[in-house]
Amino acid sequence: MEYDCAKGEKSKYLDEGICHVYLSSCWSFLFLLCLSFMSQAMDLEDVIFNKEKVETFRHPDEEMERNMVSIEEALAITDKKNLRMLIMNVIRGDYKDLLYSISKALDSEDTETAHYAASVLQDVLNEFRVTVQKRYADICEETERQAEKCLELIEYMNPILEQRILTNLEQHAMVDQMDKIGQRLYENGREQISSEVYEMLSLRLLEVKEYDRCKIWCERAVQHYPNSLASYTCQLKLYFSSENKKEFQRVMQELKQSDITIDHETLQLIRTFM
Repeated sequence: MEYDCAKGEKSKYLDEGICHVYLSSCWSFLFLLCLSFMSQAMDLEDVIFNKEKVETFRHPDEEMERNMVSIEEALAITDKKNLRMLIMNVIRGDYKDLLYSISKALDSEDTETAHYAASVLQDVLNEFRVTVQKRYADICEETERQAEKCLELIEYMNPILEQRILTNLEQHAMVDQMDKIGQRLYENGREQISSEVYEMLSLRLLEVKEYDRCKIWCERAVQHYPNSLASYTCQLKLYFSSENKKEFQRVMQELKQSDITIDHETLQLIRTFM
């Protein structure tokens, strides 16, 4: 019995040793194989990069989106202390892209929360009005760097106007002023207008139902940026809103025949209208 036990122990250790050697050999072989593969030069001869089909997307601001959802959902809670704390935390951060969500807090049953929201909106909008008025007067008085100043003012106005936190009357007046600034820019430095700026002007006019003026900017966008998806989506949104099915189908066919990659939002718009 003693001999058999010893023999069994020796056999056990022997088997374990063989396993360790085998595993070590396998890892070594895999390591050498990977090293050999990675050291080889990659053949990119068959890879074709078509720049016209590459669409660049801006990654969403996840932190901003979390705050927006939290504010809207928090308005339904009854814990006033937590709601006030949430609003105060948003106010301490960069909240200018959250104004639409903050505006919803104006109807909060908690008067202190509504007061916080009103104070933020009042400060931001007062600063916005004064800045726009001052910069626009500067553009009208001076001709030096006028195109550059027009472009800067449009890019300053758009983040506030796209959130639509002004009254309908003031929103319309500000968009009208933005359109005039854009017209000055087009006359004095149209080469500085990017596809994004054409989209800003088109969509802001579309939101206040200025369809004729929106169409002018859409046509200009197509003329200067025929290979940009935004040039087509602005037209599609215009004809969707104005219920012009004939023109919508025309633009849709032109987009299909182009080399432009269609994103999910545009596909949804087409499916909805068709």
